[in-house]
Amino acid sequence: MIDTAIAPDQAPAAPERLAGERESFVLSGGLRLRVREWGNPAGPPIVLLHGLRGFSGTWRRLAAALPDYRLVAIDQRGRGESDWDPRRDYYTDAYLADLETVVDALALTRFVLIGHSMGGATAYVYAARHPERLSALIVEDIAPGSSVRGEGAARIRAEMAALPPDFATWAEARDYWRRTRPSIDEAGLEQRLAESLCERGGRIGWRYDAAGISETRLNPDPARVIDLWPVVDAITVPTLVIRGAKSDFCALEAVNEMHQRNPRIAAVTVMDASHYVHDDQPVMFERIIREFLSRAAK
Repeated sequence: MIDTAIAPDQAPAAPERLAGERESFVLSGGLRLRVREWGNPAGPPIVLLHGLRGFSGTWRRLAAALPDYRLVAIDQRGRGESDWDPRRDYYTDAYLADLETVVDALALTRFVLIGHSMGGATAYVYAARHPERLSALIVEDIAPGSSVRGEGAARIRAEMAALPPDFATWAEARDYWRRTRPSIDEAGLEQRLAESLCERGGRIGWRYDAAGISETRLNPDPARVIDLWPVVDAITVPTLVIRGAKSDFCALEAVNEMHQRNPRIAAVTVMDASHYVHDDQPVMFERIIREFLSRAAK
């Protein structure tokens, strides 16, 4: 039997591309944003927005499960292969402008929008402002107030405050991500290493703008922080919130209040899943999305 275990200090392999995976760049506000696409180019479009420290490739497994759709994922500004913002403008309204630019550049007149965490906040705002463009909205594990109060918000701020600037070895980087994301499997860990880190100057450094993004989260401009309650009240498209039963970020009480205030918003809680439902329970996550899209299409 061949031992396929990864040596602790081995550099991660580049994530395996799906058949037909496509890549392009869109200019938004002077920044080049990488866009990855999967699936049927003529299929119903789904646009995907990752979380605070995420990357477009996090959606590759979902794309493999939905081959009849055209999945479009953005490396949001400051992440992946997209440009870092020299002004450190990492606020919801900037992400919203990027999303508007990308969907216009790709001529997506009507599509499904899926967002996780930070990407979910942008997705809520887009849905409220552009209901005519969306056939459905799916948000993973974020509700009004998630980013400003509660255990999850405190955990993320603590992670940002204690973020190592770099690592001496890949072994140190692996240990960091295992501690930070204890529920992630080995394949997910290796993908996160490859997508979030790179060798630079003899060290292992962040591929994303760690300093700028951390500064925005730790010391936000109050005038730029969006209250999501009026936003979710205004949503008129079919909406599903998927939360993890073990999430410390998306409170069940807030999700229930969302539905009470706006009956168009439905919700489902996934057992044995944390804030990262698509990582922790990918098969269930994919099934929930397929079933919701099937209902929304009727």
